[in-house]
Amino acid sequence: MNEPATILDMLGNPAKGRPPEPRTLAVIGLSDNPGKASHSVSAYMQQHGYRILPVNPAISEVLGEASYASLAELPFKPDVVNVFRLPKFIPAIVDEMIALGLKNLWVQLGIVSLEAAAHAEQAGIRVVMDRCILIEHARLAR
Repeated sequence: MNEPATILDMLGNPAKGRPPEPRTLAVIGLSDNPGKASHSVSAYMQQHGYRILPVNPAISEVLGEASYASLAELPFKPDVVNVFRLPKFIPAIVDEMIALGLKNLWVQLGIVSLEAAAHAEQAGIRVVMDRCILIEHARLAR
């Protein structure tokens, strides 16, 4: 978990002056409220060339993208599942990822479920947990 090479690969190897390799981020818990971290972080990633796939059954659209009720409803497999949900929801997200064959889980800063991370890794899912994708992108893109 949280290996530097995994972080770099999930972000598509951003480098100064280069756009990211094509990356899609399914963002679970993305809010349409600009004051929420999920919104501002996703907007930043979108502005840096990432395609955002919102996963939130409570909204129909955010950041110019249709929102989906679950990972299973996405029109294609995302490169990374980025989670803005409480730790108690992470095990079910991991189970859904396993069922769908998704391979990259990023759980945002301040959210930790070590049991879910271990289960994910046992199933072949790479895990970054308790790290902010915006902070890591900005650091690596310098």
